Formats: sequence, structure tokens, C-alpha cells
Amino acid sequence: MAKIKKGDLVKVIAGRSKGQTGRVLKVDLEKNRVIVEHAQMVTKHTKVGRTDRGAATGGKETVEAPIHISNVALLGPDKKPVRVGYREVEVERNGRKKIMRERIGRRAGEEIEL
Repeated sequence: MAKIKKGDLVKVIAGRSKGQTGRVLKVDLEKNRVIVEHAQMVTKHTKVGRTDRGAATGGKETVEAPIHISNVALLGPDKKPVRVGYREVEVERNGRKKIMRERIGRRAGEEIEL
């Protein structure tokens, strides 16, 4: 289970895009990679074609490349990198008590919201 989820605000802490911040667009758990918007930009060449209306498609495109999950750090509410931990919280739903896990920042111990 990854501690970083889609939609989280993260900071790149290693690699070519070091220091940049952005939202996580996609998480690949099998390969331990994340795609962060506007970070690790690469040029992709796609086959040039035409649409039904005659507009050109393809050519050179700049897209985000995957970054290893260990090279990004989650940003806490104070916009500083934090390590992630979990806290079990008892929640009552429909008259039943249920134990749920919430993500917390290890530095201050506050809950991390998406």
C-alpha cells in the first residue's frame, strides 16, 4: 500500500526535477512510480495523422514521465515535506462503531487531507 495517493500535493526531492511541486496524476503500485503534473517532462514523438475534420494530430508532444515513489515527498498542511503515518480512529456509522485508518504527518501529528 502506497502512502502517496492520486491528488496529493508532493515535492520532488531527487532527480532532474528536484525542488518542483505538483499534484499526483497517477500512481502505479506494481512499478512503485508516480506521475506528477509539470515534473519530469519528456518529449514524445507520435505518428502524425489527420482527424476527420482535417486537423493535424501527433508530432512532438511534451508529457510527464513516471518518477519513483521514493523520490517524492508528501507536503503537509504547512507546505513542508512530511513522512506519513497512520492512526486508527473509531467512527460511528449507522449506529455501528467501525475502526478506520487516517493518514497523519509524522512531524506535527495532524491529519493529511487531500
